[in-house]
Amino acid sequence: MKRRIFAAAVACAATFAGLLGTAGAAQAATSVTFTPRTVTSPHDHQYVAALGSVQLAMTAGQTAYVYSTLRANKASNTTLIDNEVRCSSTSGWTKNEVLGQNVLIASATSAPASLRDISVTTRFLVHPGAAGTVTCTTYLRSANLGLGNSTVSLVGGELKFADTSVANTTAGTPPQADDGDTPPGRVIGLSSAAPTVREPASAVIEMAPVTGLSVFGDMELMACYPEPKDGCPVNSMTARVTLFVNQWKADGTVCKTDSSASVTAVVRRDVHHLVVPLNTRFAAATGNGCVPKFTFYVKTDWLSGSTGAVQMAASSLPDAVGSASTHNDAMSHAFAVAY
Repeated sequence: MKRRIFAAAVACAATFAGLLGTAGAAQAATSVTFTPRTVTSPHDHQYVAALGSVQLAMTAGQTAYVYSTLRANKASNTTLIDNEVRCSSTSGWTKNEVLGQNVLIASATSAPASLRDISVTTRFLVHPGAAGTVTCTTYLRSANLGLGNSTVSLVGGELKFADTSVANTTAGTPPQADDGDTPPGRVIGLSSAAPTVREPASAVIEMAPVTGLSVFGDMELMACYPEPKDGCPVNSMTARVTLFVNQWKADGTVCKTDSSASVTAVVRRDVHHLVVPLNTRFAAATGNGCVPKFTFYVKTDWLSGSTGAVQMAASSLPDAVGSASTHNDAMSHAFAVAY
């Protein structure tokens, strides 16, 4: 079975239309829902379809929170499903994020229902750094992992600006940590020899006084990496994924820490790559030397099974079906929204 590793291996060109074609750039909505439909995906390249777009006129210092989610099930064969969001501004700024996993064939009733009926959410902060109109578009990327074509039901989903005025750090930057698209295609291995990854990780960020932070850490985990020539000898990888949030004192020591958002994830060989979303509400401490300085990071610990990886970035993704042009995306990332 063909394995998906978010790279150019599946970027062969094809020539048939997308579900909706290119979403209208002139659309001024700040939220849009996706129409349910049946998606047909090939096995020898990626199917790419724009599902909807949102727009927001932004000032140079403004930061917004963009949120995209989609749900897919009833797969006729195990199929790659990616939720990609590409944002660009009239100022020339761009940012792309993608997360995804394989939805298992519907007839695999011995597998957990959550792997046959999946929801994939891609969310991040938008900060162009210059005044302009920002357009964000959700793209469905899919490919059949067997021979021939597969069909999948896109149940629905939405794209929206969940918050159009997110508090920046005192330096005027968004409280966000991800790999961007540099270096392209970055993957960090996990194994018994290298069992811990502490990325994505923020630098120390200073905020104006806040009640607290809602901190997100969305991870893309991969099993069986690098995949042996003769296939993976172990059927899954197990890893513990924990979101850490720290607040600091004025003297540079830790004031408060939180690691309550933690998941033990099993990445099956047939799922191959798994989205692990984490979120915690961190109430800011006051007194006793505590100041509004914070750090946050995601710690992934390999526990057992096959070798694996944390996927930080994707490279050489085809812009559209039949397109020779490609682009890079960020993947695993973390960010904070003050409340």
